Amino acid sequence: MARQGSFEAGGTALGDTATSSLSCDHGHVEYQIPANARATRLFLWHSSSAAVWQRNWAGGEGFQMKLLREGYPTYVWDGPRVGRANWGCEAYDYAPAAGRDQGNFGAWRLGPSFGTFHEGIQFPADDPDALEQANRARYQEFDTVANAQLETDAAAVAVDEIGPSVLLTNSAGGFRALLTRLKSDNVAGIVAYENPGYIFPESMAGRHRTGPFGPVYVSDEEFARLTEIPIQIVWGDYIDSSESWTDFYELSQEFAQVVNDRGGRVEILRLRDAGLEGNTHIPFADLNNQDVAELLFQWLDAKGF
Repeated sequence: MARQGSFEAGGTALGDTATSSLSCDHGHVEYQIPANARATRLFLWHSSSAAVWQRNWAGGEGFQMKLLREGYPTYVWDGPRVGRANWGCEAYDYAPAAGRDQGNFGAWRLGPSFGTFHEGIQFPADDPDALEQANRARYQEFDTVANAQLETDAAAVAVDEIGPSVLLTNSAGGFRALLTRLKSDNVAGIVAYENPGYIFPESMAGRHRTGPFGPVYVSDEEFARLTEIPIQIVWGDYIDSSESWTDFYELSQEFAQVVNDRGGRVEILRLRDAGLEGNTHIPFADLNNQDVAELLFQWLDAKGF
């Protein structure tokens, strides 16, 4: 390793900065730069926990280390009000909610019911500690469009400080990455693992049911910014077992078509089509994450990264 460290990015301050103030709504970046690093920087973004990049489900080597071994500088991001950047400029409450563990099980598509795993899943189903660890490695996400805009304001500042970067995301981090591209020319590409939220031209406003992940509708000029970079949307297995993830998958196809019809370069990859089976909602943390990484490296090479 050549360098490693961290810094805060973006944010604002409450009060009189000379006598009584609070610095808040910034994000936190943890970076590691390998010796003889590649030029391409990878910005790792998960809205729920940075820990998912640092291990697999069984506690083994995570995606961050695999990227570093391949020579890519990595920048792990905690957005405003979550994780290591939790000082917000507004009051907010944490309300414990029993049932979140079971909700995770379904959202990650681990199986048809809590404790019953899909056959062939790339999760250590015979290790109870693995599921407990996965449930504990969580942040409060604050999934609203307004919060996504707040987070991407800070992320754009971070990416502009880092320089041209590929945003590597999971889940709602993908929605935030698309918003960040509208705010920073230094978003050079996006790889989104299982993104539920999208951006569409304002001429399509009202066509989609709105929720915590949008969609967000923007002007044709803003939308054109998404056509200028390569984007890959990656999907795991068992999508048909979940109505909500089926809807999100279909929405990703519509997004890809709209962008590509305007000259963009969006690709959708189902890991099963590439020969990988049993992947969850977080495929880069699955037991076969080395195979998932190899597919990423192929895409980065093909796009000149």
